[in-house]
Amino acid sequence: MTKIPVALQMYSLRNEGERDFVGTLEKVAKLGFAGVEFAGYGGMEATQLKEVLDDLGLKAASSHVPLDVLENQLSDVIRYQQTIENSHIVCPFLMPDQRNQDAYARLIQTLNQVGEECYKEGITFSYHNHDFELVTLANGLKPLEWILNETNPEWVKAEFDVYWLTKAGEEPTEWLKRYKGRTPLVHLKDMTKDEEQFFAELGTGGVDIEAILALGDDCDVEWWIVEQDASKRSPLESIEMSSRYLKQKGIL
Repeated sequence: MTKIPVALQMYSLRNEGERDFVGTLEKVAKLGFAGVEFAGYGGMEATQLKEVLDDLGLKAASSHVPLDVLENQLSDVIRYQQTIENSHIVCPFLMPDQRNQDAYARLIQTLNQVGEECYKEGITFSYHNHDFELVTLANGLKPLEWILNETNPEWVKAEFDVYWLTKAGEEPTEWLKRYKGRTPLVHLKDMTKDEEQFFAELGTGGVDIEAILALGDDCDVEWWIVEQDASKRSPLESIEMSSRYLKQKGIL
């Protein structure tokens, strides 16, 4: 079995990163993560950030970039990623007014345009889901499947978030199998078994993480990415718990 590297989505430690971005990266490296997925760069220039990553032995696994920035500043975004040697850009989120059938139709065009430009530059572009893309539209389709069915599979990939798939009543493994080879990035997250369905540390909730991990090779996953959107304890403690779980499974 191929050893698929594991990254941390830095949004998990956003408050810590605001206080000390480089120091937070150091803590991530000490936990054994191979890379990080960015949701902002701590105000650092690309060359400066690359030096820090090299010093810590971390790789830039991916960057979450807001849709409006992708639409208006794509060339700058691509240059930044190339400097930090990151080959994955992700569209991370849609605002409420962007979640209707007409808006999704426009989004598909935008994703194709952004994806094509990234493809030309040797960068893989992916769309990250939440649960709202699993609510069936008037056209009978779930937005996530509409997006993936109508975008060029060479230009637009998927970053499946297994927590949000599960919360929407979907089975993450079925989505991974259905879009086999189109999911280079997967967000590993767990969910509490109670009615709250809160974000849980890996291995403590009801998401079948082991079944998801078992599909990594077959589905051509390039990075597992750990994220803890919110925590009942300190975010760093939650990340440590998830890292211990992955180490026990021989993944990290």
